Amino acid sequence: MQKFRILLLLLFLTLMSGCMAIDIKNYKDEKPKLDIKEYFTGSLKAWGIVQDWRGNVVSKFDADMEGQWVGNEGILKEEFRYYNGKTQNRIWHITKQDDNNYIGFADDIIDKAIGQNLGSAAKWQYVMDVPVDSSVYRLKFDDWMWQMNDGVVINRSYMKKLGITVAQLTIFIKKAQD
Repeated sequence: MQKFRILLLLLFLTLMSGCMAIDIKNYKDEKPKLDIKEYFTGSLKAWGIVQDWRGNVVSKFDADMEGQWVGNEGILKEEFRYYNGKTQNRIWHITKQDDNNYIGFADDIIDKAIGQNLGSAAKWQYVMDVPVDSSVYRLKFDDWMWQMNDGVVINRSYMKKLGITVAQLTIFIKKAQD
């Protein structure tokens, strides 16, 4: 009986998390406008945290990013330096499909990332294998970015397993000063 109750609770939480999805159209008229191609061109600096499902900060990092675009094809190189001494590199290959839609690929992304950009926000969805200690977890990312004043972008990622948020990522990004 106890297993049945847990299963019902998990099913309820999964259904509720699907009903609470954020709609990018909510941000279409908001300013400042986020332009993915413009913002992710050149050098950027970033600072972030990863929180577990309870809200505890389990990881902190700094990152350097470098973006280049030729037409509608972009490359974004990311270099993460975690406070525990580990490093991680990722190279995104991004294609702008039309005014509001993007597709992205990286070595650790399963299949492809689907992106939308509207008004002050961008939304990316993708699946990634995430190493944690000696295990690897396949997680779905709901990745949101909001353009702020003074050239700052705030990035919030909700990492989900079976529809339930198991971790969150918060990143502050700013154009690097030359």
